[in-house]
Order: sequence, then structure tokens, then C-alpha cells
Amino acid sequence: MNLASKTLLAFLLFGLPMVHATSVSFKESSVTPEGDIRLVFAMDKVSLVNAYALDDPSRIVIDLKDVMLGEMKTVTIGPVQSLRGIQEPDLTRVVIDLNRSVYWKKPWQVKTQEGVLLILEMKNNQSSAKNIRDILVAIDAGHGGKDPGAVGKNILEKDVTRMIATELERTLRDTQGYQPIMIRTGDNFVNLDDRYQIAREKGADLFVSIHADGFRLSSVKGASVFVWSEEASSITADNLSKKVLATDPAVRSKIGKLDIRDFDEDAARALYEIAYEAKIENSTILANHILKYLKADPFTKMHKDQVEYADFRVLKSVDIPSVLVESGFISNPDDAKRLSGKPGRRMIARGIFLGLHDYFKEKPKPNTIMDNYQGFLVYEVQSGDVLSEIAIRFGVSVSEIIEWNKLGSNPIFPGQEIMVRI
Repeated sequence: MNLASKTLLAFLLFGLPMVHATSVSFKESSVTPEGDIRLVFAMDKVSLVNAYALDDPSRIVIDLKDVMLGEMKTVTIGPVQSLRGIQEPDLTRVVIDLNRSVYWKKPWQVKTQEGVLLILEMKNNQSSAKNIRDILVAIDAGHGGKDPGAVGKNILEKDVTRMIATELERTLRDTQGYQPIMIRTGDNFVNLDDRYQIAREKGADLFVSIHADGFRLSSVKGASVFVWSEEASSITADNLSKKVLATDPAVRSKIGKLDIRDFDEDAARALYEIAYEAKIENSTILANHILKYLKADPFTKMHKDQVEYADFRVLKSVDIPSVLVESGFISNPDDAKRLSGKPGRRMIARGIFLGLHDYFKEKPKPNTIMDNYQGFLVYEVQSGDVLSEIAIRFGVSVSEIIEWNKLGSNPIFPGQEIMVRI
């Protein structure tokens, strides 16, 4: 091969994929007030990031698709032994070599006026010889703020979704190995496009959007679980997806006007077809697991007994398994009564939690508690907790919790760690 041919080949391999690409450069390292080691990288825009840890030797690897390698400096801080970058044809690989095992947080991306910061934090892992991180679950409470969603008698969809989301958040927050990401924490409005962008920026492992519906016929009732598709699986699914777009003017005005710092999920479906097909497959697996538990709940009636498909924009992340749960119809008196009370909302949250936990048992994430799952979770007792409520959250009995933890007649107390087999 002559020099001209080699030059052309190098351009084809390294030039073309990077024409509109961002770049990544090391920016700084520091120690947080909590004592964690923080590494910060600078990029031009939010990117498709895959991060994982390896053992023996210990290291964390960050793969960034269609990103050019910028300046990487020598870094030695805490467990970080060295930092190096490798340029591949369609990605940049950043390798952080470690001198010990760490508990690490999945890298997250923060938009600034100058571009995007990619942040990785870690601390020494005293309890394990392996690198480990939490599973990140993005919880999207539908609607909010100026957008009430469906309106029932003395009940608004935006309030129902936030309360269900809060129930799910609490279970994930207090269960070791899981970490919730709340897309909205209060009664605030969040654009549909921003919802899945937040999930990407925070490095979510999966995305659950929670809704309730309304219909002109009060007899229509029941819960459903949806996965994204361009073609709806039923008339109801088609009407729901069209209604969301019609009632959210922010979506209509923002489509085609993506922030230059954002990741273009629509274009990515064609660029990363294999990743997208895997996401749809995994989303369907997740949806079926959640559906199984909702169907098993005697108090939650189902509108559809199988997974539904619809063009919900909020589910469009190219590689993050994403589902939308319709908890019921607040236009129906029975559903409205069920969703107005804490027990009914807790059962929806429980079905989602048990479903996503079963999903991770089937599709375990490396470097997490599910990588070598031992059949039990550890829950940290919070102030106000009672055994009966904890049992309901995990779908087990009080007597089982007492037996597993040899509690006898001893009361539980805040900060106590109890084992739950699920």
C-alpha cells in the first residue's frame, strides 16, 4: 500500500466519523468535601458514554462514542495511579489505572456555558476486593407545574405521578446497591426532550416514566405498560401518544431546535442501530417484568394484559432501557379512589421496583450488586418505618423478615440494616 492509500485509509477510519464529533480532554482532579476523588473532563457536547470497571489490575474505563481524544495529563491522586487515553476509529477510550479497589459513581455530564463537563467520582472500597457502583434508575413523574396532565374529580395526574415516583424513590434510595435519579422533584414543569436528556446526563441505567390517564368514558379503567415504537400497538396507545404531543406545546416548539450541547437521540437511532435494537429488546423485557407484578396485584386492575407500544417521545433514548407505566384512569371512579390513597400508589411503586429488580436479575449490570447476586437485598431502616410497610414494599411477609434477620420480638430502629430475600 503506497503512502497516498495509507493516508486515505487513515482518513476513512479516523476522519469521517469525527467530522461533527466532540472532543474530550482532562480538566482537573480534586478531593470533594466528603473525601471522594473527583476527575473532571471537558467536552463540547453531551456524548454517548459507556463506563465500566475491571479488576486485576484494577481500573475504570470510559468509552465515548465518536469522540476525539484531546489532552490527557499525568494524574496521581488517591487510588488513581495513572490516566491514559486511547483513540479508536469510532470512540475514545479513557483508562483510569487504580492501585486498589474503589466504590465509584457512574460518570455524569453537566452542561455549562463553555461546553460539557464529564465527572467521575470514587472512593476506597473497604468492603470488597472488587470495584463496585450503584445501579442508577431514572424516575420520571409525568407532567408537572403548568402541565397538570389528566384531570379527575379532586385529583390531578401530575400529583398522582409525583407521589408514586416518591414511593419508588424511597425504596430505591434506602436499598443498598440502587440509587434513584428524580427527573422532577417538585411541582415543576420539565420538557419531554429534557426528561430523557437528564437521564443521559446523569448516566441512568434505565428510565421509568410514570403516568395516569383520563378518558371521556368513565368506565375505562386499568393500568398499562408501554415501550417506544413508531407504530402504536392499539388505538388507545395511538391516541395516548398523539394526546401527549398535542398537549405539550413545548415539545412542538423544541423539536428540530436541539441545544448544540445535547445528544441527538433521534439521529443516534440510525447511527447506533445495534445499540438501539438492544435497547428496545431490553425495554420489552423490563416492561414484561413490571407488567407481571402489576397483574399479580389484586387491587390494580389492568387495562391491557400485554406490553403496549406507542410513540412516546420521552422513551426515545437510544441505549437506555425505557418504559412508561400508565397507573390507571383517574377519570374512572375506582382507579381515582385507588390512586388517591397511599396504599394504591404504593402497590404501583412496588410493582415497578420488583419488576426492575427482576430485570436486573435477568440482565445484570457489571460492577453492581446484581453482577453476582446472592438472592437478597439490604434495606436501611428509616425513621417512621414499621415492619409491615417494609414487607409491603418488597412483596414479602413480616414473619419472613423476622426469620431472615433473627429479630425475634426486638423492635427495629433507624439505621438498622435488614436483609430481604427477593
